[in-house]
Amino acid sequence: MTTPSATPPRSTAHRRLVAVVLLVPVLAALALWAFAWPAARTAPRDLPLAVAGPTAATAQVERQLTRHEGAFEIHRYADEAAAREAVEDRTVYGAVVVAPQGPKLLTASAASPAVAQLLQQAVAQQAAGQGTEVRTVDVVPAPTSDPRGSALTASVLPLALAGLAAGAAVTLLGLRGVRAVGGLVGAAALIGVIAASLAHSWLGVLTGDWWAEAGVFGLTTLAVSAAVAGLAALVGPAGVGLMAAVVMLVGNPFSGAASAPQMLPEPVGVIGQWLPPGAGTTLLRSVSFFDGAAATGPALTLAWWAALGLGAVLLGSTLRKARTTSTEPTTEREPATVG
Repeated sequence: MTTPSATPPRSTAHRRLVAVVLLVPVLAALALWAFAWPAARTAPRDLPLAVAGPTAATAQVERQLTRHEGAFEIHRYADEAAAREAVEDRTVYGAVVVAPQGPKLLTASAASPAVAQLLQQAVAQQAAGQGTEVRTVDVVPAPTSDPRGSALTASVLPLALAGLAAGAAVTLLGLRGVRAVGGLVGAAALIGVIAASLAHSWLGVLTGDWWAEAGVFGLTTLAVSAAVAGLAALVGPAGVGLMAAVVMLVGNPFSGAASAPQMLPEPVGVIGQWLPPGAGTTLLRSVSFFDGAAATGPALTLAWWAALGLGAVLLGSTLRKARTTSTEPTTEREPATVG
């Protein structure tokens, strides 16, 4: 009696070798494209910018700004107060105010330090050509503990990894149905509290309402973890890898966390805001620095990801029970004999 060999046939081993040799470089190229291409093509594209002042005085400023074709989306306001309100409401990233005492630039480094610096350079260069000097006022400044926004940007990857880990753990541990939902929600809530404690209480890089920030961290994590567990519940363990690829290779580099969605190539910025990392970063900025201004869109995006993911977890559990029930053998009861 011969014992079957555990070694796969030579043809199968060759196919696996070829798959590894080809697949790994393809994944490396895809990752390099996803992260390097948007970074190398960073530039303003329809970046919302306000121009405030009398029409006759602002006409020249508008002409100069529109020379950069497609760079800025001009919003017009009557005076500085209206333009400042637009910056605080996150309608625009900055404003050029034309006044008798000279031009003034309003920025919001809390919205994006990179954009604030870009506007300073662009407006100052134009003013220098006219022999004037521009005064810059940071309407909503970034916290002094994180003036470049580096800490906030660095939080995107850990939250994505935490969500992936929670979704994968629920799947690998075999949790299903209500128990899986409870595990995902509980893990996300705890991650939110821990993240807010680190970013707000310890590092001081966030300045908004503590519980609101914890809620954003938790909701962002839940959006990722629920999507991972939900897809795995419907298509099997392969769903974990598929969702991980979407979050890590698309969601992270397309989030615009280091600059702004309008600074990325089209339609990268838009796609990034449809995914949890981008929506979570935008929502965190709104909650922490702008008293919740412009928070509705990203909050709904995260809520939809979380709701659809949790719904898929419950649906997958129901379908699994139905398949198990339909495959169970049925025993026929023998008729009773009389005698």
